[in-house]
Amino acid sequence: MSDQDFTFQYGAGFEAGEVSGNVRLGKFEAYYEALFAEVIEDGIITPQERARLDKAADTLGLDRGRLRKLEEALQAAYEARHQVRIHEVTITEVGGEDQPRASLAPLEPATDQRTLALERRIKSLEARIAELEYELAEARAHVPIDIDLSDLKADQAIPEDDPVELQRRLRHDPRDAESLHAMFRVATKAGDLDRKWCTAHVLTFLGAANQEERDYFETHKTTGLIRPTSALTRDGWRRLLFHGEQEILPGDILAIVAPAVLLGRVSALRRDKLLPTLDPAAKQDPVQSTLQAVRAFSWAASILGMMAPAFYTAPDLPITAEMVPGLPPVSRLGRAALSGRKPQELAFLAGRHLAYYREEHFVRRLMPSIADLEDILLAALSIGNPGLPLTAAVKARVSPIAKAIEPVLEPATVDHLRGYFLRFVEEGGRTNLQRWASFVDRTCARAGLLLSNDLKAAFEMLSLESPAFAEEWMDDLLSFATSDRYGKLRKQIGIAIAAN
Repeated sequence: MSDQDFTFQYGAGFEAGEVSGNVRLGKFEAYYEALFAEVIEDGIITPQERARLDKAADTLGLDRGRLRKLEEALQAAYEARHQVRIHEVTITEVGGEDQPRASLAPLEPATDQRTLALERRIKSLEARIAELEYELAEARAHVPIDIDLSDLKADQAIPEDDPVELQRRLRHDPRDAESLHAMFRVATKAGDLDRKWCTAHVLTFLGAANQEERDYFETHKTTGLIRPTSALTRDGWRRLLFHGEQEILPGDILAIVAPAVLLGRVSALRRDKLLPTLDPAAKQDPVQSTLQAVRAFSWAASILGMMAPAFYTAPDLPITAEMVPGLPPVSRLGRAALSGRKPQELAFLAGRHLAYYREEHFVRRLMPSIADLEDILLAALSIGNPGLPLTAAVKARVSPIAKAIEPVLEPATVDHLRGYFLRFVEEGGRTNLQRWASFVDRTCARAGLLLSNDLKAAFEMLSLESPAFAEEWMDDLLSFATSDRYGKLRKQIGIAIAAN
C-alpha cells in the first residue's frame, strides 16, 4: 500500500459543514476556575485572596455576576464532598462563628401551588393515556382484515427475498448467512450497489461469502481510507447514527448539565490531587503533527461535524485514547494508538472516541458509573422542578449535586430543564440508564465503523479496548452495516457506491 493510502484526506470539494455537538467552556473562565480552586483549598478566602480573584476577573474581562455563580457551584461541590463550610473573611470581621455566605443560602422552596399544579397535570395525562389505550384496544378489535389472499397458497410463507423480512431477520441474528446471501441477491436485483457491497463486506468478514460475493467485495473495497465529500450533519447524527433504541430525552437532559458536571468533576479531582498532570511538551498540533494517530483524530472530527479536543501523547501509557477531565477536556493518546495501528483501526478509534464528546454522550464518558448517572439525571430534573418527590436517602445524595449544578446554569437553561421535566413526565416518568448507556456505547462504535469502513478493523479495536463487550457490540455493527440507516449515512458523507 502506498504512502498516499495512509494519508487522512477528504474528497474533492469536501464541505465541512456546521460544527456542533461539543461541550464547550470558555478558556478564561477555566483559568479563573483553577485560580479559585487554589484559593478555597484551605477552606478560607482571605481579603488578599479575594482581591487577587477580583484583579484576575478584571484583567480577563469576565462578568462578575457570572463568576459569582461559578464560585457558588465550586463551593457547593467542595463543601458537599468534604462536609465542611468555606468561610470568606472580611476586613472588618473579628472572631465569631463561621456563617454561610448569602450566596449559599438555601434555594427558595417551590410553592404548594406549583406542586399541586404538577400533580393535577400528571393525573390529567394518566387519564388521557388510559383513554387512548382503551380507544386503541377498541380500534384493534374492529379493524377489518383487508388482505388479498387469492395469489397465495395456504402454506406459503413470506418470500425469502422480501427486503423488509430480511432486515428483521438480520436484526435478530446478524450472522445469519442464509439471510445475508438473500440480501445480496435482493440488492443485486434492485440495483442497490452500495447495499450489495455492504452485505458482501459482512459475509466476507464472517468467512461465509461465496466467490461472487468475495469478488464484488474486493472489486469495490476502498484502497486505504474513505474520502468523504461532506461532513455529517446534526440531523444525521440524531436521525441516522444514533442507535434506534437509544432514548433521546435522557441524553438531552444530561447534555444541559454536562458543563456544570464537568466543572464539579474537575474541582473534585483537583481537591483530591487526582487531576492528571499533562506535560506541555507532549501537546500536539493536529495540523503540523506527523503522528498518524493525531492526524486521524483531526480528520475524524471534521467528518463528524465536531471540534477536535486538544491532544497529548503519552507513549509510556498502555492505552489507546482516554479523555482527561479539564476545562476544556482533552484527549491523551497512549502507546496502543501511537504505534502498530493500521489507518482503518485509527479511523475507528478516532470516530468512536470522539462520539463520546457529543454533548448528549459526554457525561456517559465522564461519569461511567450508572449510579452516578442516575443521581445527576435526578439532580437535573429536580432543578427543573424543585418539588420533585424523592425519598430521604435519594434526596440526601441528589440535593448537593443540584446545588452544585444550578448556579452555573443560565436562566434560559433552567427553563429548558423545566420543559424537559414536563416531557419526562409525559413520557411516563421512567428511564433505564443502564440500557441508555449500553446503546450510547453502540452508537459510538457505529461512528467508528462509518469512518473506518472496515469491520475487521472495528473488531480488532473493540477487542483491544472493550474485550468483554466486543462480540456483543460487533453483532450490532454487523446488523447496522446492512441497514437503511447505514446506507443513508454513507450517501450523506459521499462514500456510497453508485452506478457509473
